[in-house]
Amino acid sequence: MKNWKLIKTPLSKENPITVQVLGICSCLAVTAQLKPAVFMAVSVTVVVALSNLIISLLRNTIPPRIRIIVQLVVVSMLVILVDQFLKAFFYDVSKQLSVYVSLIITNCIVMGRLEAFAMSNKPWPSVLDGIGNGLGYSVILIILGFVRELFGSGTLWGYPVLSAIGYENNGLMIMPPMALILVGVIIWIQRGADKELQEK
Repeated sequence: MKNWKLIKTPLSKENPITVQVLGICSCLAVTAQLKPAVFMAVSVTVVVALSNLIISLLRNTIPPRIRIIVQLVVVSMLVILVDQFLKAFFYDVSKQLSVYVSLIITNCIVMGRLEAFAMSNKPWPSVLDGIGNGLGYSVILIILGFVRELFGSGTLWGYPVLSAIGYENNGLMIMPPMALILVGVIIWIQRGADKELQEK
């Protein structure tokens, strides 16, 4: 039950984007299309889960004075591996994501979970916490990518969807401000549906 809560809670009451307001930059940058949004979501989930695991395994051997440096080294190593994997097997997506994969190193979600959870918990719960927060981040990115590409370009995953019914593309949907507006709408809907969040 406790393990399930580690995955479930970040999907709703402690969502890293809509409740904790972390990782907003990548929401604005990579969600104009669904495909890069999905790949970014998977990349962050893999990095936060594995970095949580590694730091949890090392937590008792890391001197407190250099813990941030150690965390950055671990995250950097994982981000480089993910970046090289994307370049080797999904080069077109790697080009679309550009520098934003590298910026996972500074993503507040990753560093926040290392400090708040992995440094004081055992490996398995730390992995679940990483997966949960990665999924919470992923849900928002995928929703944004889906809505913005569908109504901004009339496509999904690059395939025409709305052009058959004569839909005129809305250029505003693929501009960064619209991502912020959509995040605001999601936050409004979530808080409207959850009384606990209204009290925060």
